[in-house]
Amino acid sequence: MSNMTTVEAKAFVPAKDFTLSKRFYQDLGFEIAWSSDDLAYLRHGNASFLLQNFKEPPDNFMMHLLVEDVEAWWGHVQAVGLAAKYGVKVEPPADRP
Repeated sequence: MSNMTTVEAKAFVPAKDFTLSKRFYQDLGFEIAWSSDDLAYLRHGNASFLLQNFKEPPDNFMMHLLVEDVEAWWGHVQAVGLAAKYGVKVEPPADRP
């Protein structure tokens, strides 16, 4: 049997406005571990992804963030004013299909 151990899989998240997107994710609570002109490595605890300076992001990109305390995260999103600051849609936590 071969050693097929997976160490990590990272998503490349497209960013139409790279600088603005980096600030958004930092305000959300992620830290930028490193960054170049075209790519940034963002992490929060054991969760991480690569933010890519991508001029034409796909129309239907979504990212699922699984957290231990959704109310704490929702409180943070509201406290830092992400919706108003970045013009993004935010909805309170709810059970969804």
